[in-house]
Amino acid sequence: MDYRRYLVISLGTGSKKEEGKYSAKAAARWGVLGWLTSGGGTPLVDIFMQASSDMVDYHLMSVFQALHLEDNYLRIQDDTLSGDLASVDVATEKNLDDMVKVGEALLKKPVSRVNLETGRLNAEKPETNEEALRRFARSLSQERQLRLMRSPHGHTVLPKKILNPRLTSGGPSTGLIL
Repeated sequence: MDYRRYLVISLGTGSKKEEGKYSAKAAARWGVLGWLTSGGGTPLVDIFMQASSDMVDYHLMSVFQALHLEDNYLRIQDDTLSGDLASVDVATEKNLDDMVKVGEALLKKPVSRVNLETGRLNAEKPETNEEALRRFARSLSQERQLRLMRSPHGHTVLPKKILNPRLTSGGPSTGLIL
């Protein structure tokens, strides 16, 4: 199996900034009820929900790193949300507009990857999330063109190529507008 052909984009729904919400010292004294309700939250549920997302990201990054294909995996997640933005059930027009702004700002942020030793996210490259998504789109577009050219169904009409200077950082190239 040729894993170089796999591109994985993982889009998170965003999460609340939880750092420091619970301390190990306090948790050591919790009984069963303490794990269910402490500090104005539900620690056990919070831990399972966050761990599920984190473990998927950690596992995928481990696989792609082991194969030296880190650039084929992209995780976009904002874990600094607060207030109504962190709630999945506040569908007011203002909150939805604010979420669009968060998404647009997230596109401008550098690509972050999980550090497999610390479990923390680090910005590793100067590439932004938007640039990484464009790189993925170019790759998928090129793959589709190749598949259409190899198609046994005759002469499939390929999309018209035009000059697009946005396709490569090195200047103008011939390709599809993405």
